[in-house]
Amino acid sequence: MRVFVVNSGSSSIKYQLVDVVTEEVVLSGLLERLGQPGGDAADHRAGMRVVLDRLGSEAASIAAVGHRVVHGGSVFTAPVVIDDDVVAGIEAVSALAPLHNPANLAGIRAARLAMPGVPHVAVFDTAFHQSMPAAASTYAIDRAVAAEHGIRRYGFHGTSHQFVAGRAAAVLGRPLESLKLIVLHLGNGSSATAIDGGRSIDTSMGLTPLAGLVMGTRSGDVDPGVLLHLERAGLPVAEVDAILNSRSGLLGLAGSSDMRDVSAAAEAGDPDAELALEVWAHRIRHFVGAYLAQLGGLDAVVFTAGIGENAPALRARALAGLQHLGLAVDADRNAERARAPRIISPDDAPVAVLVVPTNEELAIAQAAATLVG
Repeated sequence: MRVFVVNSGSSSIKYQLVDVVTEEVVLSGLLERLGQPGGDAADHRAGMRVVLDRLGSEAASIAAVGHRVVHGGSVFTAPVVIDDDVVAGIEAVSALAPLHNPANLAGIRAARLAMPGVPHVAVFDTAFHQSMPAAASTYAIDRAVAAEHGIRRYGFHGTSHQFVAGRAAAVLGRPLESLKLIVLHLGNGSSATAIDGGRSIDTSMGLTPLAGLVMGTRSGDVDPGVLLHLERAGLPVAEVDAILNSRSGLLGLAGSSDMRDVSAAAEAGDPDAELALEVWAHRIRHFVGAYLAQLGGLDAVVFTAGIGENAPALRARALAGLQHLGLAVDADRNAERARAPRIISPDDAPVAVLVVPTNEELAIAQAAATLVG
């Protein structure tokens, strides 16, 4: 069975044709600068026609189309087959993700017009975290205000966290339902999730992807009073937004949002870069400790995404000093470069440490295939 996976941005369409049985990527590509001079197409509808031309005869093999949707609010708790009501529902929660959901909807509308003969499925980044207990998802603010504006912790990267947890269970040779895991999705955007028996019980991102870990350009957790302080100092809301989302994180601390640049600068003796790495690692250790307490035990910590999969020194730094919690990495195993999921902790470690490559496109394809049968 083949599923066509669409990840639509405001001016881009990223796509893959995936065989969900063999897990092979049959075809993939990217359209960029849609609607811009010199771009690949005039808009998403025209872009989807370009994609169909690229697919050629392979288009006839598509059994379903899977769409990544960033925010499902409290409405969408699992993948759903898209109809007009679902489109309206996604639109209704778009205020919670104004940079992402409208772009996702543009891709959905264009793909439904271009491929009307197959089912389309929406897979939501937030859905996996809907299993969090109220104590974890509730902010301690005025209840009426929270209800009116949909303010709660939603969490993101859920498709990745769920996929990686399943692969980790296979590596450990144990049922996912028996495991207590902490998954660290570390990239330009980063999040940590506590997973108990295959269910998310806590996660570091919140109402938006701004909260939690230190990221490429996002601050992660800050005292809410910082925002008020900056506004009282005369900075407009848009400027505060830009600072926290686009000029903070590694970029704000060390001058680059690319972890490779920051690591190289730290090795060369740059004190700002070294501090950035320590703040980054300190925040990870904070969440690991907190989630171990919430889980009431721990079977494995799992690294994934760009930094988590490809930066051995940073994996070791992130867990440094946590030996008393049973967490350690074997230097040789950690240094190994491989694409396969693997254990990098010593054989006698009380808690396993794994590296598991994520594959959100495959996860979306599998979810769509499961839903449409």
